[in-house]
Amino acid sequence: MLIDYLPIGILVVLAGLFAAGNIVLSLILGPRRPNPEKLSPYECGIVPVGSARERFSVKFYLVAMFFIIFDMEVVFLYPWAVVFQQFKLFGLAAMGTFLVILLVGYFYAWKKGGLEWE
Repeated sequence: MLIDYLPIGILVVLAGLFAAGNIVLSLILGPRRPNPEKLSPYECGIVPVGSARERFSVKFYLVAMFFIIFDMEVVFLYPWAVVFQQFKLFGLAAMGTFLVILLVGYFYAWKKGGLEWE
């Protein structure tokens, strides 16, 4: 039975050798001409302005989390729409309950000011 896995083992070894070979070749053959512009933290060569340790407002993260939460609603709506005919009234009631819970959460976040940028 172990012989059945031999092609997979050979493929893994060859892939590892290929990756390691490319890294070694790039270290040996790659040009090394460092200058201050290439060593700057930005690829475009523009001199950085300000600190890289800039703080973001918590509102940014809250809006991002709300977007993910309410965007997941659509992910659950697609499969439900596909099998809607099979579930009939039970499926409609289950999805209605799901949407009501999401709407309550949405209005709660809206009233608390979680969706405001200012």
